[in-house]
Amino acid sequence: MPIIKSAKKAARQATKRTAHNVEIKKSIKAALKAFKAKPTAENLSKAQSEYDKAVKKDLMKKNTAARRKAALVKIAKNAGVKPAAAKKAAKPAAKAAAKPAAAKKPAVKTTAKKPAAKKTSAKKTAEKK
Repeated sequence: MPIIKSAKKAARQATKRTAHNVEIKKSIKAALKAFKAKPTAENLSKAQSEYDKAVKKDLMKKNTAARRKAALVKIAKNAGVKPAAAKKAAKPAAKAAAKPAAAKKPAVKTTAKKPAAKKTSAKKTAEKK
């Protein structure tokens, strides 16, 4: 058991962090189990989302998550599931349609600064003399 105050606090933090990390790992395992039981596009996106959350919280390295997500996509392709990529393509079109009507603002003139006078170096002035 730690005696020093900072060591006691570190021990408390470690137990909290461990519990939090175990929670995240359980959610990954549950999403993975659901996907393997019934491979659908929705279950695929949930499992990939869990991996992304783990990376965001520094529980897993980025490349590890990428490798595991690629394996999930491979399983989905073998099962004949198509990933839901249509949502991403529809969002930019909706934003572009709404933007022109509200985004037009009058142009504001800015005053240009005069260019600074050129400075000559000491060598050049000495050569001229």
